[in-house]
Amino acid sequence: MQQTVLVLGANGFIGTEVVAALAATDWATPILGLRRAPRAGGRFGHRIVDATNLTSVASAIEGVSAVVDCVAGGADTIGASAAALFGAVTRANRGIRVMHLSSMAVYGSAVGEVDETAPLRGDLGPYSVAKIAAEQVARGYAHTTIFRPGCVYGPTSAQWSIRIAQLLLARRLGDLGPAGDGACNLVHVADVAGAIIRALERPATQGGIFNLSLPHPPTWNEYLIHYAMALRAVPVKRIHARNLKVETKLLAPFLKILEIAAGKLKVPARRLPQPIPPSLLRLFAQDIRLDTHHAETALGMQWRPLDHALQETADAITGRAPARGAPP
Repeated sequence: MQQTVLVLGANGFIGTEVVAALAATDWATPILGLRRAPRAGGRFGHRIVDATNLTSVASAIEGVSAVVDCVAGGADTIGASAAALFGAVTRANRGIRVMHLSSMAVYGSAVGEVDETAPLRGDLGPYSVAKIAAEQVARGYAHTTIFRPGCVYGPTSAQWSIRIAQLLLARRLGDLGPAGDGACNLVHVADVAGAIIRALERPATQGGIFNLSLPHPPTWNEYLIHYAMALRAVPVKRIHARNLKVETKLLAPFLKILEIAAGKLKVPARRLPQPIPPSLLRLFAQDIRLDTHHAETALGMQWRPLDHALQETADAITGRAPARGAPP
């Protein structure tokens, strides 16, 4: 039976991929949930929605069979959007399915292998606290499926691909030595979208929670070195501990001030150097590995090979044509 699926945050990094994946099926019609009307007509229908406003969301979900929640933002947005969405679907009382994107941040500073039953820790700041609170709201609605992706990468990933590429090309990141020995729980954006499609195809996944990550993640050093090679940012520079201290304690606060000033002056922030905040260094050293067995057995997930996907990402970011004989 044909399903109409509303994608909130449809013009974002993950939302765009989810819309494309839905459109590639023979059973789903995606509806784009957007804050403002697109400048030009597109292939799909859209609804203007303020994802943080219950009345607006309630209007947007009329007639849909499922909602994919790809809303991104800070802690306030995360909390308000969860309250609005689950308030609206509960009020509708039609059994609308919800695919809720959470984050591995809910595990906080945990180390070792963690499955979906691990305790949640809001000890990484407001973002992790907000993600946990949003999950608590989501779990109160019986027709929800929750996904906890690791670091979602791909050609348009501002955080884990574009930013890291800029830092590698500037030789501000590289081989971090002991500071980069933590596990890098990467998951390609196409795999995140694929997990959502598979869950929508399987009614039994309602109420389920799924970690999404490569099952055998590289260390951050391995990721940074391989990514640098794909970008041709070679030789890969060894970054010493003293350089990292300068980056996080002196340069990062200064760049943050510049970013704020640029916003007030309406200067594009992409022109500024990327900061390396202390939170990023903590993640580089954290040896947490997501157990993805549940996603593999219940959803049949198979993960995109890292080497091929990294090269594809690097080529897209640098504007190079794929190498001859490279996989599509």
